[in-house]
Amino acid sequence: MHAVITLCFAHIKKRKIQNVLLAVLIMLSTLLLATSVTIIMNTNNIFEKIHHDSNGAHQILTMGKDIHNPITVNIWWQEQQGVTASNLIPYRNLSGFTANGVETQNLLFMMNTPKTPFAIDRLLFSEGKNQDYPTEGTIWIPTSMASTSNISLGDAIEFNTGEKAFSLSVSGIVVDLPYGGPFSNNARIWMNDSDYHKQFDTMIGSEQYMMALRFDDYQQSANYWIEFEKFLNGPYLESKMEYVDLYSFNLIINKIIGFIMIAFGVAMLFISLFIIGFSISDAILTNYKTIGVIKSLGLTSRKISATYVLQFALLSVVSIIPGLIASTILSRVIIESSLSYLKSGKHLTIIQDFRITMLLAVIILVIVILTAFIYSNKTRHVEPVQAIKYGMSEFANSKLNRRLNNSNRLSNFVNLQIGIKNITKNMKSSILIIVLTAITSAILVFSAVMLNSFISIKQNTPAFGYDSSHVVVTVSNEATFSKQQFEQFLRSDERIKNHAWLDQFTGVLPNEPNQPLNIKVDTLEGSFDAAGYETISGRNPVNKNEIAIGLNVAKALHKNLGDIVEVYIEGKQHHLIVTGIYQSIANMSNSARITADVIKVYNATYSASKQSMINLVDETLSDQIVDDLNNNFKSSVSAETQQTSLDNVFKVVVAILIIPLSVIGILFITVTFIIIFSVSRINVRKESGTYGIFKSIGMTSNTIRWSITSGILFLSSLGTIFGIFIGIKVIPVALQSILLEYGLLELPLAINWPVSIGLSLLSILAACFGCWLSTKIIAKTSPRILLVD
Repeated sequence: MHAVITLCFAHIKKRKIQNVLLAVLIMLSTLLLATSVTIIMNTNNIFEKIHHDSNGAHQILTMGKDIHNPITVNIWWQEQQGVTASNLIPYRNLSGFTANGVETQNLLFMMNTPKTPFAIDRLLFSEGKNQDYPTEGTIWIPTSMASTSNISLGDAIEFNTGEKAFSLSVSGIVVDLPYGGPFSNNARIWMNDSDYHKQFDTMIGSEQYMMALRFDDYQQSANYWIEFEKFLNGPYLESKMEYVDLYSFNLIINKIIGFIMIAFGVAMLFISLFIIGFSISDAILTNYKTIGVIKSLGLTSRKISATYVLQFALLSVVSIIPGLIASTILSRVIIESSLSYLKSGKHLTIIQDFRITMLLAVIILVIVILTAFIYSNKTRHVEPVQAIKYGMSEFANSKLNRRLNNSNRLSNFVNLQIGIKNITKNMKSSILIIVLTAITSAILVFSAVMLNSFISIKQNTPAFGYDSSHVVVTVSNEATFSKQQFEQFLRSDERIKNHAWLDQFTGVLPNEPNQPLNIKVDTLEGSFDAAGYETISGRNPVNKNEIAIGLNVAKALHKNLGDIVEVYIEGKQHHLIVTGIYQSIANMSNSARITADVIKVYNATYSASKQSMINLVDETLSDQIVDDLNNNFKSSVSAETQQTSLDNVFKVVVAILIIPLSVIGILFITVTFIIIFSVSRINVRKESGTYGIFKSIGMTSNTIRWSITSGILFLSSLGTIFGIFIGIKVIPVALQSILLEYGLLELPLAINWPVSIGLSLLSILAACFGCWLSTKIIAKTSPRILLVD
């Protein structure tokens, strides 16, 4: 055993740089895998904990007074055993706010705050004093709104009802699960009862109500709804938010991050294992004579193999521990940034499960040991006599002699020959370099494309399910708004190309034997095509008997083009033909599109007047048009560019993705450098005799190094080309299983080619730099020593 340990430490000392780099590689593999496991585990756990601590709702119902009686509905649910129902909370809608001098368009639910704590959906304070209700002149806002608009405690927020503007200061920032997650363009603003009545009692329009339901057993909710609809003598025809929708949107970003980190963590681990095998094979070849001598002295092949297994086991232990420690820091940074809207204190409670961490460490250690054992078994084939006589097998010696005899045939093409020979003779390492640079460039390109797709979302809004109009105008006060005057202004302005009007209703689609689908129905007065809406199959509706449905609606109802769907809108039954199916990240494709003519079947005087989407002859005039509209119709509308509206929703996504994607990219660039340095160093050692010959006939060290590096340049360039394809085409397809859950059949990409190609070149630079540094040993070593080696 003493001999095994002595040989093990001799191997470690002899190749310090190579062993250190390999240890770093195993550490980075551990870091990525441990971080991804922690992120996935905590994403679910943190949400569940917040949902439990707040006694979160499973369903949220919103009602007016036109279809169902809110009081009757609330009383029925209050009487049910196994269900906790909140009291009715009255609210009014506003279309935006101004904070820090910046106007933001959001659908705001201005809530008349009941005394806390609520029975359901308790508000958890992230900042501010936990009080029974906001003091007069102050409000509570959700964490998502505070972070996206940079609002702090004490800041004043201005609201406009259309008739008047009023300002309230922020006294609390709260975790509000149903209306405070990513991709959210709405928020609940919690007001003092006195402020609520003061600002809204005289406001034109009707008050609406919200109530929350929490089931003792959520799986039994369908049975309650069957009884509830028997009580109503028909389907529930107003808005309903399901727990699954709430849950999914809070987890989408971290699911994507976790998927990417696991995929690339596994890829890095496999590369590490390849390098371990490569290193052992090289060590056996380099120490062939020594192994022969040791075996002739009586040390068995099994014990010689054990020296390599022990060597890499020790390196793994030394590497895995700091990798696990670093993962706790990195995972906290990523989770804190991506789930910041769930933070109800200074820090989130992140669970570091010691058992899972140790299990992961043991799995990595076992895999490394097995790999070392398999490759080190090659020592069984070492014959002591041949090893002592030739320093290699007799067959390898014959090949070397043939190569030496042919050395005088070198021509002026020797530089090219060195590069090509380095590639063809070391096919395993050549394939590794191609694969490694392909993975690295794929990560860099995918990261650039993903971030650019959200930063430049305006380029692909129809593919995300939004319109592509230039300016969006929201009517903030119907009492002072004149649609006739507004349209007259639009028609007289030569800068305006066309416009359409959008309303949104709640639609109910019976879905036997499941619960009916309560979805958002976009109702358009004008042309969907002109407004920029797209479908993935079929077309947008044009006639009063047509409908286009979201991807997940089609999936839930098993409907396709040409099928008939039954839908209730404002309590009226319609049978409509499906003309198109579309994808939309908004409402997870649980929505539909109809023309205003559908509503006019039962309401001949109906005219859409909630939101106008305007296209311009010259899009660069958007800001100018927005200013003119806000100045001319200041008391009744709020206008903004489509770009501003989209930024309000998606800029938080960009902020969340930057950290993990940057970390993964930097890690793989580092790994590319480390691995190619190690591989090139091994190859130089294997070919030391050949390079000694080249130097002895007059070639300079730099010429040899440039020749070797040129081969790496070719391989890494080939890998980068594959990587660009993988990053743009393959990885988005791999994400499809996650995206489909959120209403996207495919991820719409906006590719910035100069940036994407520029980043992909970093993998080539890392590869060439690693090769150039590793071949420095050629310059430092004399031809005589190289030949002897």
